[in-house]
Amino acid sequence: MSSEEKRSWIYAVVAAGVSAVYFVTVLSKVPGADVATIAYVRPMLTAIGAAIVLSIVAGIAAAIASPKEADRTDERDRQIHRFGEYVGFYVMGIAAIVPLALAMAEVAHFWIANAMYLVFTVQAIAGAVIKLIAYRRGF
Repeated sequence: MSSEEKRSWIYAVVAAGVSAVYFVTVLSKVPGADVATIAYVRPMLTAIGAAIVLSIVAGIAAAIASPKEADRTDERDRQIHRFGEYVGFYVMGIAAIVPLALAMAEVAHFWIANAMYLVFTVQAIAGAVIKLIAYRRGF
């Protein structure tokens, strides 16, 4: 497994895991509560920061585990990375319609912010999954 494929696995797992913890934690407070009173900003920023730190630490650990492959990339890795980023960009572009529509409908900030966070999460997971499929099934 190339180092780029390992990074894609790390990115997918971290994005899915951290986002799942965030959404379970915050959305569990929604039933029976006014969403304007739910504190979501600090947990969201914590989740974003945790995802960044976990990705970096896991990437470093993967590089330490196989130092000979750490910086080796070839043309195939670059093409797969580019393709995954393109797909992620289109997913984000299409999914961004949801928070935009929520903002236009003047929905509570809670829902707009969480929809935006979900869009970024879906984009990250979609891009990583496309890369992993390309690595496993060919590009």
